[in-house]
Amino acid sequence: MLEVKSLTKSFSSGADSRRTILDELNLKVEAGERIAIVGPSGSGKTTLLNMLGALDRPDHGDVLLDGDSVFSKDDRQLAHFRNQSIGFVFQMHHLLPQLNLFENILLPVLAQQAEVDSLTRERALELTRKLGIDHLLKQKPGQLSGGECQRTAVARALINQPKIVLADEPTGALDQASSNQLADLLLQLNQEEQTCLIVVTHSMELASKMDKIYRLESGKLKQLQRLSNNLKLS
Repeated sequence: MLEVKSLTKSFSSGADSRRTILDELNLKVEAGERIAIVGPSGSGKTTLLNMLGALDRPDHGDVLLDGDSVFSKDDRQLAHFRNQSIGFVFQMHHLLPQLNLFENILLPVLAQQAEVDSLTRERALELTRKLGIDHLLKQKPGQLSGGECQRTAVARALINQPKIVLADEPTGALDQASSNQLADLLLQLNQEEQTCLIVVTHSMELASKMDKIYRLESGKLKQLQRLSNNLKLS
């Protein structure tokens, strides 16, 4: 289980003032659960995702994974935690253009060890089969469509069997058909892998596919309730 406890983050907004982006924020996400975080631009959604992924440290508060404190770790331990426990999917896929699809997927493994073993290679191949990109293994990002690049990014995020997958506007740069396909694949893999899936998005269509939807505003998370096809603050 992922637990966020009293997470607070502020930034300087002038010579003598600070703007609080996250204000004593709390959240719990169970294994296999998928949630969406929505909110206006500048509300702190990406800042929150960076905290959950240990890319930035809070002013105070903590993130716990299975009861283990994240921010009690030193920088070396945090780097290992990110590599092994977190999978990142960004709006722009951030694939390395000089590497082919298969090499890009294996990058998180090579960050920790010199060689890739046969079991990891088989996992990578299985992920490409599930994502429908197994026929493109030798293609480089410049030869792929936007949807194919994002599917590659999803496989890269899952290669180390992370407990948490963080997706920041994963369908934002895709057309409607590719967006729907990627969203369905994310949900399918979330259930198969039993990860915590946390999606930051402006798309209410994508958000509505999640188990829970939270709105981040004024530094606080408020859960949205579903009423028929509409959503309202609880």
